[in-house]
Amino acid sequence: MIQVEGKWALITGASRGVGYQTALFMARQGCNLILHSRKLENTAKLEEEVKALGIEAYSVQAELARQEDVEAMLREIDAKGTPVDIVFNNAAVQIAYRKDYWQTPVEDFVQSFQINFISIATICHHFIPKMLERGFGRVINTTSGIRNEPEQAGYAASKAALDKFTKDLASRLEGSNVLLNLADPGWCRTDLGGPHAHHAVESVIPGIAVGAFVDDGRSARYFAAQDYTGMTLEEAVAKAETMEAKPYVI
Repeated sequence: MIQVEGKWALITGASRGVGYQTALFMARQGCNLILHSRKLENTAKLEEEVKALGIEAYSVQAELARQEDVEAMLREIDAKGTPVDIVFNNAAVQIAYRKDYWQTPVEDFVQSFQINFISIATICHHFIPKMLERGFGRVINTTSGIRNEPEQAGYAASKAALDKFTKDLASRLEGSNVLLNLADPGWCRTDLGGPHAHHAVESVIPGIAVGAFVDDGRSARYFAAQDYTGMTLEEAVAKAETMEAKPYVI
């Protein structure tokens, strides 16, 4: 199992929900954090909380709906000289629930793809080559198990694109110590999931983060966070490392 003490992790969408839980969990493992949100004030309290656990942390802001913001955030991290070892691409948006799905506006797809897919692809393309140069990296892209819901077509399609991108890119990482995997938090009671979701957001721990700790050289896996609820981190990692990568089912 990988020890993350002293390493640096970028967490997008860190100010609330799954991102917030991930930040606290990683800080408790001794991992330094870059906390992303739309505005710096959104992570100010969290930054204080994680620093109180004895780690280094700072915040960055970017509206992921604007590609120029994404690129500016990456330049800022580079300018600070932070060696990003782990990335949790957690931030996402669910635009609307369209009961009349035949009338789904194009803008649903445009916004969903920019935030849920294009921003993540940009972040992966920026940091993974640097990870390969240093000989270590872990990237966890947050996906969704949503299916058969044309009412959420923009969200669902953007997550499907993310899955395909992740699996294809992972094929180029074989033999390296840079691992790229997917994590699904399940339907949780968050601002995105809503109050009627099945799971408390705290249930994502430790499964949502297990991809940062696996040490078996395998990518393109799908980690369902709810399968690890109630486990210790060590138990979760041992279970995760038994999983076979199945990029495509024919």
